[in-house]
Amino acid sequence: MRLRSLAMVLAAACLLLVTGGPVSLAQQQQQRSLFQMFWQIPAQPRTAPQPRQRVAPVARRRDAPVVVRDDPVIPKVDVSTHIVVMGDSLANLLANGLDDALNNRPDVEVIHRAKPDSGLVRSDFYDWPKVVSELLASDQKISIGVVLLGLNDRQPLREGETVHEPLSPRWLELYRDRVDAIASAFSAKRVPLIWVGAPPMQNGRLSADMITFNDLYRQRVEKAGGQYIDLWGGFVDAENRYVATGPDVSGQPVRLRLGDGIHFTAAGARKAAHFVDLVIRRMIEAAPQNSVIALPVSPETGAPSALELQPGGVERLIDQMVAGIPTIGLPAALQARPLAGPIQPLTGQAALSEQPLLASITEARGRGDAALQLERVFGQGIAPDPVPGRLDDYRWPR
Repeated sequence: MRLRSLAMVLAAACLLLVTGGPVSLAQQQQQRSLFQMFWQIPAQPRTAPQPRQRVAPVARRRDAPVVVRDDPVIPKVDVSTHIVVMGDSLANLLANGLDDALNNRPDVEVIHRAKPDSGLVRSDFYDWPKVVSELLASDQKISIGVVLLGLNDRQPLREGETVHEPLSPRWLELYRDRVDAIASAFSAKRVPLIWVGAPPMQNGRLSADMITFNDLYRQRVEKAGGQYIDLWGGFVDAENRYVATGPDVSGQPVRLRLGDGIHFTAAGARKAAHFVDLVIRRMIEAAPQNSVIALPVSPETGAPSALELQPGGVERLIDQMVAGIPTIGLPAALQARPLAGPIQPLTGQAALSEQPLLASITEARGRGDAALQLERVFGQGIAPDPVPGRLDDYRWPR
């Protein structure tokens, strides 16, 4: 029993030695292992951990966001071309299409002057010849006039107390006079006029009447010096029939006409404006620029009054300028030489009186030791004597 108690005490003592003692001793001094106690190795002092310094976060500078735009920035320029679009509701849609077609031309302005439900028949509702005359006489800047009418003109036309049926002979005469009044007003003001023909309609009878109107427009406008544009081919199929869908300006099949079979969709208006846009751009390019200055001319002959602008005036002006300058003689070396010398025959015998080009090969090569050496090498083919120390000296011994 005593032996067992002694063994337990020894085991407890060994456990204390291995673990370094109780917790209270570890609080008073640092724990040391059995190996350090046996070899008397001093324990390294334990340094207290230093508190971590908190670093203030660096404030990030927020730069202004970069905005990337897909549409090109068009510089602001002064408007030099004013296009006035007149007519009915179809003309109003055409004006919207021209706005889109000429979007890349900041120097061009499209002015909307269309009046829905208007035409050339009901002058009591809207008198287009009078409106056009007043517009051209006003301060409104007009570079090109565009007209699209006829949609609302299939109705009786009144002449005093007489009423004429649509498309009757007298009706066509009165209608023609009103077209001439508009075309003549533009011609008198020297303003280019573009008259756009009506497109085909879904209603067959209405479409046939539009053909008659378009023929009349073409004849009267071109006679007055204007230009007629036909939209018919852009809104029919291969068999010349009305179609509501078709290719747009990019070639993609889209709907071009609304459900009423008369008006354009947005794509249809853009397609109709494409034909007008081509003519407008040609007119703008052909128009004289603002930098052109009118020169003074003679009222009798119409020729320029300035002497230097008349035929031969520049030459006469130069002669007057150099009249008092003394003539400077050039030395013989700088005088003009002939472009070619005397002709020498390449074959045959020359004349006896003529001097030969070369007397002999010896005279041509010269005289003296150098000439003889050249004659020996190049004429007779004899190699020159080797010079001691030169590469061609093969004599032995050296």
